[in-house]
Amino acid sequence: MHNCIGAIDGTHVPMTIASNESAPYRNRKGTLSQNVMVACDFDLNFVYVSAGWEGSASDVGVLKSAIQSGFHVPSGKYYLVDGGYANTPQFLAPYRGVRYHLQDFGRSGPRPKNPKELFNLRHARLRNHIERTIGVWKM
Repeated sequence: MHNCIGAIDGTHVPMTIASNESAPYRNRKGTLSQNVMVACDFDLNFVYVSAGWEGSASDVGVLKSAIQSGFHVPSGKYYLVDGGYANTPQFLAPYRGVRYHLQDFGRSGPRPKNPKELFNLRHARLRNHIERTIGVWKM
């Protein structure tokens, strides 16, 4: 994926807060969290972090705010994002409705059946960098 400089994802970080202020921090799973957007490069380094968002905030909303606050993608470059984001010249999401997750393919499991599945498999393998980076950070 030529000119791809990394991956972006949102993650929920558990938190505690006074009950009279907790409503916006309740996420879709019913727990209290902050939604944190991170961008990483392929060396597993964070290159951008936007923290402090309520757990109810959407990943797309956090990304839009980050862009308004100065997050910049260099011209001609892009980040990989998951299916919750829109495809734009700066953010490349997988095909919707097509097998995507690595476990869908497995080591010796079914191979990609068409170009869209092959693209999604390669996208998932590269985007796995952000999942690994977040996992290490949360440990």
